[in-house]
Amino acid sequence: MRLLHVATIGAAIGFGLFAGAAEAATDIDLFFPVPVQGKLANEMTRLVDVFNKDHPEIKVTAVYTGSYDDTNLKTHAAIQAGKPPAVVIMSANFVREYVINDEIQPLDPLIAKGGQTPGQFMDQFWPALRQNAMDQGHVYGVPFHNSTPLLYYSVDAFKAAGLDPDHPPATWAEWLDAAKKLTKRDGGNTTRWGLMIPGTYDYLGWITSGLAMSNGGQFYNPDYGGEVYYTQPTTIGAVRFLDELVHKAHVMPEGVTDANAVTTAFFQGRTGMMVLSTGSLSFVRDNMKTPYRTAFLPRNLVNAVPIGGASLIIPKGNSPARTEAAWTLVQWLTSPEIAGGWSRFTGYFAPRIAAYDLPAMKTFMSEHPDAKVALDQLAYARGWFATYNVIGVRKALEDGVQAVLSGKATPEAAMAEAQKQADALMRPYVEQTALKLPQ
Repeated sequence: MRLLHVATIGAAIGFGLFAGAAEAATDIDLFFPVPVQGKLANEMTRLVDVFNKDHPEIKVTAVYTGSYDDTNLKTHAAIQAGKPPAVVIMSANFVREYVINDEIQPLDPLIAKGGQTPGQFMDQFWPALRQNAMDQGHVYGVPFHNSTPLLYYSVDAFKAAGLDPDHPPATWAEWLDAAKKLTKRDGGNTTRWGLMIPGTYDYLGWITSGLAMSNGGQFYNPDYGGEVYYTQPTTIGAVRFLDELVHKAHVMPEGVTDANAVTTAFFQGRTGMMVLSTGSLSFVRDNMKTPYRTAFLPRNLVNAVPIGGASLIIPKGNSPARTEAAWTLVQWLTSPEIAGGWSRFTGYFAPRIAAYDLPAMKTFMSEHPDAKVALDQLAYARGWFATYNVIGVRKALEDGVQAVLSGKATPEAAMAEAQKQADALMRPYVEQTALKLPQ
């Protein structure tokens, strides 16, 4: 009887341990940046709480990782330490570098479990997003929140300057003319600039690339991670235009201005126009006390803008259980309902097309026409900056443009130096992929 009693207790304990193990949640972490203005961190924390409540079998811990660049560095470090995060909200243009470095999980097997091919899966998202989500026909990133640069302008400033707010500048010539009319001076003091743009890292490269595209060019090879075109006439022409705005027309301040200073000047009436991400739209909407509108980024030769924002990636090195849990989170975050709500909260456009079929989204879009501009501009959007050593290669361009904005270099000299630096940074990849021709 004693042996039977002990055995019974042992079986009960064993069953309890087994049940507890079966019920234990799979712990995963989510690295997320907050690259634009607004209360995005608090909202992401709220979303994770909702997910955890609805998915008791998974426990997500949200980890704020700073800027896009900071998030990239921390993700690389975690992977190299053997402790990769389960999911990362990663700048969409970094995906190719993770593929090159073999640090990212291809999502095709997970997609196949849902009965779809990679192409069918990506058909759920806006076509312009494919270039930064796929590589060699495989899906590596799922678009989460995306953006294009927009022209924001003050209705009151336009009217005061004799400009028609119903017809914002569409070309560089019109843009320069509007900026001249909007600029106000009191003696040697400029009381209102015609235009301001962020000149800091990441933002500046993004906007400059948009100008190069709209000048009819391409500033990098979208099919190869080891080639950029900083010395092409189209890129130099874009930098010359920025130089003209600052040093010839004097309608934009000299030097490097960050996004916070740009928006503050806009709110205070000290600039009539600014270029910012559509991801800043909710921040502007909440803080601009006078009427404003948004418009396409003006073109020189063609309408063209780079896609911005982020994709969800699953780094390599996670266990099968963590990978499955990560995929559940990715699918939930990119569902039409969550994508639509995140878009309404932030200003990013929802990458999931079906989000715009929801009643809440239809109502929102009818009430906020400023949110429709980024969607309309998607017809002219392209991928951006997908290279080996992408941050360094991008910073080479930005260092050059910053030198021009600060009056320290000519566009030609700055872009020549940027090309030289970028080529050096990409050389290991170029040499690795170069064809070995017979002697």
